[in-house]
This record gives sequence, C-alpha cells and structure tokens, in this order.
Amino acid sequence: MNQFFTNKKMIVLLVSVILFVSLLSLSLSQSGSVTFIQQFTNDITAVTGRVFSKPVNAVSDVFGSINKLQDTFEENQRLKKEIDSIYETQAEVAVLRDENERMQEELELKDSLTDFQTISGTVISRNPDSWVDQVIIDRGEQDGLEKGMSVMSGNGLIGRISETDPTSSKVVLLTNLEGSSNQVSAEILSEEVINGLITGYDTDTNRLIMTQITSTAEISEGEQVITSGLGGSIPRSLVIGTVDEVTMDDHGLAQQVYLKPATDFEHIRYVTVIDRSAESGEE
Repeated sequence: MNQFFTNKKMIVLLVSVILFVSLLSLSLSQSGSVTFIQQFTNDITAVTGRVFSKPVNAVSDVFGSINKLQDTFEENQRLKKEIDSIYETQAEVAVLRDENERMQEELELKDSLTDFQTISGTVISRNPDSWVDQVIIDRGEQDGLEKGMSVMSGNGLIGRISETDPTSSKVVLLTNLEGSSNQVSAEILSEEVINGLITGYDTDTNRLIMTQITSTAEISEGEQVITSGLGGSIPRSLVIGTVDEVTMDDHGLAQQVYLKPATDFEHIRYVTVIDRSAESGEE
C-alpha cells in the first residue's frame, strides 16, 4: 500500500515538473527570451527533422530520376523511329532518282536512234555467277525480237540477243567475249578511218579491249568508238565508248586500244533493242 502511494507521488511530481517546464517555456517564449531548455528542445526537433527528411528526400530523388530516365528512353525511341523513317525515305528517294535518270537516258538514246526501229525493255534477271556475261530482259518473240539483234543501254551498245522465247530474251554482253562469234567490229572516229575488233574486256579496270589496229594509225585519247557495220548483224554508228589508252599488242605488230565503255555495265536496268531490218547499212 505504501509503495502505491509512493509511485503515485512520483507520477504527480513528474507531471508537475513537466507542467512547470512547459509553462515556464511558454512564458519565456512570449517574453522573447530563449532558455536553455527551449533551445535544447528546438535543437532536438531540428536534428530529428533533418534525420527523417534526408531518407525521404533521397527516396523522392530516386523516383524522380527513374521518371526522368523513363522519359529519356521514350524520347530516344521516338527519335530513333523518326531517324529510321528519314533513312527509309532517303533510300526511296535515291532509288526513284536513279530510276528516273536511267529512264531519261533511255529516252534520250531512243531519240538519238532516229534511223532505227527500237524496242524498249527492262532487265528482269541477272545471275551473280554470270554478272559480266549476260542479262535476261522482259521482251521476246511476241515483241518482234530475234536472235542477233543489237542491244543498247544508257549511252552505248551493251551486247546482242543470243536466245529468245515468246516473252523474254537473253542478252550476251560485250564484257563476255569467250568466243569469236561475240566479237564486234568497231571504228575509231579519227581523222582517218581506223577499224578493229572489240575482242576482250579487262575486269580489273572495267575497260573494253579493241585489237587488230594497224601500228601506223594515229589514235588520240578521248576519240569516240562506234560499230563499223562490217560484220554480219550489228548496224553501223552505234556508240561503244571512247579511247582511254593506246598500247602495242604482245607481238609488237599492231596497236591495242583500251576503251572506256559508254555504258556502266555494272548497273544495267533498262535496255533498247535495235531492229536491224530497219537499217539499210546493217552489219
């Protein structure tokens, strides 16, 4: 019983002290003075606030950084799609520009061949294993094509028809000169008549080779070379290329001329077939 009253007295005393300190702090606060106890209380409160605010701010910063990172990722994805779209558009424009240029070349070529009847066509197949040998075009017997007809592309002669079927034809290129049957008689447009044969192709320099030219012929670089019409199938005056280099043959008895082709044999897309029956001076 005595212990109960003792504890009760302690509780009353403690409450009294707390009330006293609180009233004293309130009184001093109103008077404008700051006591040690009040200062201590304020410091404890400030420290406690800082201790708890740092983790809270850190967590807030982490979530803010994650949101910014997500926004940056989404923006990068959007920009990547836009860049890919731009590249695709540029590629399409480049293809269309190339197609337009080649079609324009064929139109100009056709306009220049007023002495011939021509048939326009498109390359539909070119085997990588025989890239320099032949192409397949989308014109055939039902279009009037026959074996042996001359075929041009861009600005010059590229070869002649070797096989036909009703809807397509095979064109043997000048760059495929495996047999004498595919050799082309040619003429250099110089001050004098200079004839020879296109008999080879230099794959290292992408140049045609003209041989059987007399050693005394005066040939200049840049002179144009055309078909001479002295063979059996190709008409005269079809452009082949220009003189790029003049050398002597292996025996030193005749000159050998390297020609820069008038047509880019690597990129043949459209062709013009010459109807030989429409030209009186056919080869």
